[in-house]
Amino acid sequence: MAEFCLRPAAQADSEAIRQIIRQTRLNPMGLDWRRFVIAETPGGDFAGCGQIKPHRGRILELASLAVAEPYRGQGVARLLIQRLLADEPFCPVYLTCRSELGGFYKKFGFRALSLAEMPSYYRWLSRLASLLLAFSESRMLVMALGMPIVEKRV
Repeated sequence: MAEFCLRPAAQADSEAIRQIIRQTRLNPMGLDWRRFVIAETPGGDFAGCGQIKPHRGRILELASLAVAEPYRGQGVARLLIQRLLADEPFCPVYLTCRSELGGFYKKFGFRALSLAEMPSYYRWLSRLASLLLAFSESRMLVMALGMPIVEKRV
């Protein structure tokens, strides 16, 4: 496995962040470089990035996790997630992802939420994604870390 250095983003990283977000087709909203952690090779090549993005109501989201094509499968996403979560003392932390990525995030303790467990922002987003992905094999998951399990009433 290759070695990567993690560091807080600098303003000079702003364009590289925007570029990789476009390339990986992630949500381009809320890309404030000051919230990002950057992964780079020992030679200084940009390998990936991620952020903890705040929303209204003290909601925090693990977001904009992107790894450059040449560095995928080398543990960059794992390193970024571990760093971002270690730096974030508050819980819960939410994320949205394609359903096929749910197993990856479960390794970090995230679990998929039912509509009833989601804050209103994520309920709205989940409903919108269901409409947009109605004819797709994929669907959007909303997951959380550090959130108590809600028991279903029978």
